[in-house]
Amino acid sequence: MTKFVIRWVINVIALYAAIWLVDGIRFQGAWTGVLWLALIIGLLNALVRPLLKFLTCPLIILTLGLFTLVVNTFMFWLTSVVGQSFGFGLTLAAPVWWNAFLGALVVSVVSVVLSIFFKDELKGRD
Repeated sequence: MTKFVIRWVINVIALYAAIWLVDGIRFQGAWTGVLWLALIIGLLNALVRPLLKFLTCPLIILTLGLFTLVVNTFMFWLTSVVGQSFGFGLTLAAPVWWNAFLGALVVSVVSVVLSIFFKDELKGRD
């Protein structure tokens, strides 16, 4: 349970950083909406992302892993779509692909950096 909470907090911080840093990502609502969006992105990454990586495995190998950025971009866009359907105001501005790409890049970098800091806590028991 502790690992889940730590991952959730990392997702909240990473998502907030993407909203704050990328001009094309807008969030309307209370801060609790970011908590719910972080839960949505965590669930999508746990359920949909492995299937996408399996289906695009040849492209990932062919591009030496760079196609993973496209998968991350799609996951960020999907989070926006699912969040909007639940009433959380995460919107992507006009060049949607570019803003989703930048948002996914920020979320990935912040998540990796924070995971390094919390490495010992994440290795522990569930």
